[in-house]
Amino acid sequence: MTAVRLHLAFVNGDVFDGVSDAPARMDVGVADGRVVALGAEVADRIGPETRVVDLTGRMLLPGLIDAHVHPVEAGVERLNCDLSAGWTRDDYLATIRAYADAHPEQEWIVGGGWQQAAFPGGAPLAADLDAVVPDRPVVMSNRDHHSAWVNSAALRALGIDASTPDPADGRIERDADGAPTGTLHEGARTIALRAAPQPTIDDQYAGLLEAQRHLHSFGITGWQDALIGDYGNHTAAIVDVYRRAIDEDTLRARVNGAIWWEREVGEEQIARIDGLRRRHQDERFRVTTVKVMQDGIVENQTAAMIHPYCSGHAPAGAHSDGISFVDPERLQAYVTRLDELGLQVHFHAIGDRGVRESLDAVAAARAANGPGGRTHHIAHLQVVHPDDHARFAQLDVAANIQALWACYDPQMVELNIPLLGAERTLTQYPFGSLLRAGARLAAGSDWPVTTPDPWLAMHVAVNRRLPDGHPDSHPDVFLPAERIGLADALRAYTSGAAHINGRADRTGSIAVGSWADLAVVDRNPFDGPADDIARTRTIETLFAGETVYSAADA
Repeated sequence: MTAVRLHLAFVNGDVFDGVSDAPARMDVGVADGRVVALGAEVADRIGPETRVVDLTGRMLLPGLIDAHVHPVEAGVERLNCDLSAGWTRDDYLATIRAYADAHPEQEWIVGGGWQQAAFPGGAPLAADLDAVVPDRPVVMSNRDHHSAWVNSAALRALGIDASTPDPADGRIERDADGAPTGTLHEGARTIALRAAPQPTIDDQYAGLLEAQRHLHSFGITGWQDALIGDYGNHTAAIVDVYRRAIDEDTLRARVNGAIWWEREVGEEQIARIDGLRRRHQDERFRVTTVKVMQDGIVENQTAAMIHPYCSGHAPAGAHSDGISFVDPERLQAYVTRLDELGLQVHFHAIGDRGVRESLDAVAAARAANGPGGRTHHIAHLQVVHPDDHARFAQLDVAANIQALWACYDPQMVELNIPLLGAERTLTQYPFGSLLRAGARLAAGSDWPVTTPDPWLAMHVAVNRRLPDGHPDSHPDVFLPAERIGLADALRAYTSGAAHINGRADRTGSIAVGSWADLAVVDRNPFDGPADDIARTRTIETLFAGETVYSAADA
């Protein structure tokens, strides 16, 4: 039988296959959207219609997979009042003023992207927003989307004043007299988002397409949408956005959706979640996962800690050891049932107690249901007690890392370290320790919390510092023993992320039979110094063998 002629051939270059320790010289042939030939066979199958890509000086790799990202939310923010390009209070106020002036018809100004380190104590003031937008409510989420900056008009619209109690799952920043000052944390932020006008399906669809375009520019061809649910969004709406993208044939990515666990409800929501899973199993969009947010973040002291935060740094009203959003015993029962049904659990856990409670829940599920089920995963992992490192491999729990945070930056230096203290600081983002203990790594960005640029994140994973010239760069290496190799970081963004999405048989690697979801970058970063990893740029991104991004066209 005559071998099928190639649609596309990559020759004369280095190929990182997603599973090896280093790139290798290898030609790659593509036909009918899949990789069909490797090595010497490629030359024999090139025909007159084959597009031949000379990789000299470049590198081919599998399309990257972001294991924890919020693309619809990120895309909507990019199309609205986006503060992510700023770094200071004045940057943010100028952007908000310009946006409000340009949109006089909007009853509320909603957006996000400010960093907490730009403000004393991480808490901006309503009075500053009042100076630029006095007449309409303003709600601006911070970069990690755990807090919101609001003006006085928003506080009045929400009915929040000195007599308003903190919600059980959040906190209102206050002055010495108890009056709200303009920052709302966790559940208090959610109240503000629910009161503000919601983006329409058309808004969200436009946001998804904008996010996809941006992700493609970084070589990303797949992701796990880490929050489809009522955390400022609505489950049905986001699912419908993906369904529309499939129906209109505009989705050019392989996406797994994680349905938000409503912590105020309970086990009765599992039937609804399982129904969504059964209805949405398209190759491009699958509902496979349940997102459980077990705690908050260190900066506002809602991350659940084994021991209390350092005294002298606690804001008024803060919990001394953070908040477990789901009762740990109930969590074990919920995860056991979800695991029994074959649903994956994607935990948010920042504090060491939150991580331990998540591991305990998986341990209960394994004890009840036996090993061999879905690989559950815990995202963020800022503070992990050393006693828990080995449990990841023992329980087949993947470490879903957001490597860009593992460095000295203003947020780490000014907000995190004072709250954690010297001893706990040494337990932060223990990627190297987890890897040495046998844990499986997957990697994601948490965009729009931080940039989706995977090469910047991998740079920090390898160097434990931001590159020189970055606005937040710091000269010191953060916990050098926790550095990982570039191959480790790349595998986390390829085969590791493919594994937690249940797609490792066809994505995350370059092998005969895999989908031709591929990226070409402008260099082989293994050949240069580690300090240059962040300079890596995507030249072309392909989905099922078709170009979806070209730097030349951009």
